[in-house]
Amino acid sequence: MLTEEQITENQASLLELQIEHHDLDQVIDHLMLNPPPDDLLIRRLKKRKLLLKDRITLLEQLLEPDELA
Repeated sequence: MLTEEQITENQASLLELQIEHHDLDQVIDHLMLNPPPDDLLIRRLKKRKLLLKDRITLLEQLLEPDELA
């Protein structure tokens, strides 16, 4: 079970990750419309976005109360 402090820290981390995920989404959309000479940057950003989504999902699961409790 998480302490109140851990919950607060996780909620803050979750918000930061969600903001970064959204920002990356906007950057990727912009780059898709105005592609750079090579698409390596877009691939790296998409990979980072997927990693962020995984961390967001993990934090959301940690913050959800147990259904069995």
